[in-house]
Amino acid sequence: MKQVGIWLDKQEANGVILNNGKESLFNIPSELDFFNPKGGARSKTKWGPQDVVQDSKYLEREKHQLKNYFEKIAEEISDADQIAIFGPAEAPEKFIEELKQDHPRLAAKVTSTKTVDSMTQNQFKALVKQSFGMDDRYPEATQ
Repeated sequence: MKQVGIWLDKQEANGVILNNGKESLFNIPSELDFFNPKGGARSKTKWGPQDVVQDSKYLEREKHQLKNYFEKIAEEISDADQIAIFGPAEAPEKFIEELKQDHPRLAAKVTSTKTVDSMTQNQFKALVKQSFGMDDRYPEATQ
């Protein structure tokens, strides 16, 4: 049985694949552009109108980049039997919505989601194993 745990945010996705007692890791960078739009200009006349920065084009570009990022993750976990998703903020929620919309077969395999902050690699491995009912401290108890 192939079990996959993913921790993701808007910068990268880290994953642990548990396959018949063996574990492997993967990392997928997001390649998102983090925009800090500048602009808006004051009118030459006193109390005149201001130019407005069009945030919509930045948001649209980010939406397309997120879609590509989520597609890469979905390709990596396409043959998983169980999936656990972790991460801060709204990135995991957006990923689950994307799975439901574009990959319903994968979305059905999501067994747990949890909001967690960043953690070390060993902490993440332990969290993934714990979410699938395994315990590193007592390996003979899980068999």
